[in-house]
Amino acid sequence: MSDVVIYHNPSCGTSRNTLALLREKGVEPTVVEYLKAGWTAPQLTGLFAKMGVSPRDLLRVRGTDAEARGLTDPAASDAAILKAMTENPVLVERPIVVTAKGAALCRPMDRVLELI
Repeated sequence: MSDVVIYHNPSCGTSRNTLALLREKGVEPTVVEYLKAGWTAPQLTGLFAKMGVSPRDLLRVRGTDAEARGLTDPAASDAAILKAMTENPVLVERPIVVTAKGAALCRPMDRVLELI
């Protein structure tokens, strides 16, 4: 399965474990270190659509400045959250895995098994 992509943060234990699980299952994914590569609005919008989620659903709060930016406020729009995610990639939960079967936030990491 060569068409697997993992949006990965090597500092994150869940992300590292998900990558290891993929490899254990014989899958060598394309690894995108999104903190280095960054996100574009069309890229995130496409991922969210494929996952059936909104930007708020994948907003990472823990260890980020999401609350200070007002992004956790129920009044914060999806557009504002999306813009913040493109400006500060750490605001996107991880790891996200994309395969021919779909895309998912693999938290917990076992969710990746549904995609391979």
